[in-house]
Amino acid sequence: MRREGIGFIGGGVMAEALIRGFLNTKMYKPNEILVSEPNDQRRQYLEEFYGVLTTSENLRVLRNRKKVILAVKPQVMEEVLGDVKEEVSPEHLLITIAAGLPIKFYEKRLPEGTRLIRVMPNTCAIVARSVSVISKGSFATPDDLEFVKKLFSVVGIVLTADERYMDGVTALSGSGPAFVALFIEALTDAGILIGLPRDLAETLALETVRGTVELISQTKKSPSEIKAMVSSPGGTTISALEIFYEKGFPGIVMSAVKRAYLRSLELKVE
Repeated sequence: MRREGIGFIGGGVMAEALIRGFLNTKMYKPNEILVSEPNDQRRQYLEEFYGVLTTSENLRVLRNRKKVILAVKPQVMEEVLGDVKEEVSPEHLLITIAAGLPIKFYEKRLPEGTRLIRVMPNTCAIVARSVSVISKGSFATPDDLEFVKKLFSVVGIVLTADERYMDGVTALSGSGPAFVALFIEALTDAGILIGLPRDLAETLALETVRGTVELISQTKKSPSEIKAMVSSPGGTTISALEIFYEKGFPGIVMSAVKRAYLRSLELKVE
């Protein structure tokens, strides 16, 4: 990949995760990364901790970088686009990671011909274990798509999908870490309920989930097959699973993801 530099508009948590990934993999050098961020303390932190270049001016990023990641909150995106649209040219590739804003939101507000790719990563990017789903805009090229795949591979795996699936991606993968965290918390509390010390219960819950994910991943067995492996006839596991089914656990998960999906549709701004 050519070292032509990368820009960020917004220097929050997700931007920082990407910066860390770029530097750790030597995809970019610190002085090749330019970040605009309105918060003085945040800019100082990014400069001192990562050595990247920072500015308080969004336009400076567009003027000095041709590939720019839009990493601001969805609710301020329209204002940001209004500030920078006069500087956007066909030479720019804009990459948005804002949730809930479809490609046509940007294409309505930016000059005709703007190359844009939408990416939906998740919070696990902080530890380089995200799953990022990408969709390309009307004017983005196949080379642009390949570039963005390589870019986001530094924080996890990358999948491509038609944009019509993005609300579902948001519900399942974007919100998913919270669902898994809730299950781990409940598993921990269950351990405490039956008399285990908190630190032991926390470790058992976390490592059991981590190990199960690795078991499914490495053996290529389905979750159903793993469940059957652990469930001896008349044993403790199948007795516990009876409660999960009685209480409608699978249906609760499905209903929760569906609710997140419907809420994503409600929040969509075009």
